[in-house]
Amino acid sequence: SRSGGAPEENVLTITITETTVIESDLGVRSSRALLYLTLWFFFSFCTLFLNKYILSLLEGEPSVLGAVQMLSTTFIGCIKIFVPCCLYQHKTRLSYPPNFIMIMLFVGLMRFATVVLGLVSLKNVAVSFAETVKSSAPIFTVIMSRMILGEHTGLLVNLSLIPVMGGLALCTATEISFNVLGFSAALSTNIMDCLQNVFSKKLLSGDKYRFSAAAVAMLVPAWIFFMDLPVTGRSGKSFSYSQDVVLLLLMDGVLFHLQSVTAYALMGKISPVTFSVASTVKHALSIWLSIIVFGNRVTSLSAIGTVLVTAGVLLYNKAKQRQREAMQSLAVAASPTPEDEAEPLTPKDPRPHH
Repeated sequence: SRSGGAPEENVLTITITETTVIESDLGVRSSRALLYLTLWFFFSFCTLFLNKYILSLLEGEPSVLGAVQMLSTTFIGCIKIFVPCCLYQHKTRLSYPPNFIMIMLFVGLMRFATVVLGLVSLKNVAVSFAETVKSSAPIFTVIMSRMILGEHTGLLVNLSLIPVMGGLALCTATEISFNVLGFSAALSTNIMDCLQNVFSKKLLSGDKYRFSAAAVAMLVPAWIFFMDLPVTGRSGKSFSYSQDVVLLLLMDGVLFHLQSVTAYALMGKISPVTFSVASTVKHALSIWLSIIVFGNRVTSLSAIGTVLVTAGVLLYNKAKQRQREAMQSLAVAASPTPEDEAEPLTPKDPRPHH
């Protein structure tokens, strides 16, 4: 009956509107999204390899690196507030939402927890094992996108995530080391990072919340926490911060900030699930680039895993396209046609008039 079908039409309309806000029609294939994706990959790779080089010079102590990265992000962010540049445009506002400070505090605390948990996992497990744990990110992103954004992913989209995650797990299966504390920290980092990405996407979808001085202030406790700089490495030998090491740390901080900025810019153009899949591809490419740069041994599992990741991404893009086309077809079918609007409400009397 017509009365029974009305609620279904309302739910359908809400779903289509939310999906349009979450991701544009072109998604990651748009020119601007591709530019952000390329820059994000580039800065991420530079930061990753510079991190490894710096950690080897500092005998594997990551707390200094974390302190410099958070301090650099805070300092550069303060400059960009007064001198808009690098994907940031200043917007004057007459008023702020009543819960603005609490929302920014929540985002800052999530970022702080992600950095702390990431350093704990880095101290207790191998990097390859941490990358394996991160391969479960698309699953958590799908769940959180459904809960926070109301984004509904079809069965084909969910199935396409299996080869993506399985392929990345195979890429790092040859160097797995297990530690309860490290595993718990790595898994918590993964969940917290997914929650931060989805929640940030919800804020970026509107105009009420943008980067501001409050967001920068929330990072201050993080880098103060890390400023207890060690003077001894893991081997117990003391070392000094030479001019070369200081320059490398400053360069790493700038690259980390650019990586974060391009990641948020890309997040504003695509859905959280697409962003999570792109991050998984970045992890797989990082493994192969590390093999080329550092001369690590290539295994058959790594080759098979890379193929699975590539195939999974292609399947995901195809499934996402089919889901988008299906949603557009439902939207067209649900919208009234001009003929229906012009049709009179009362039918004409078919009996001839005398």
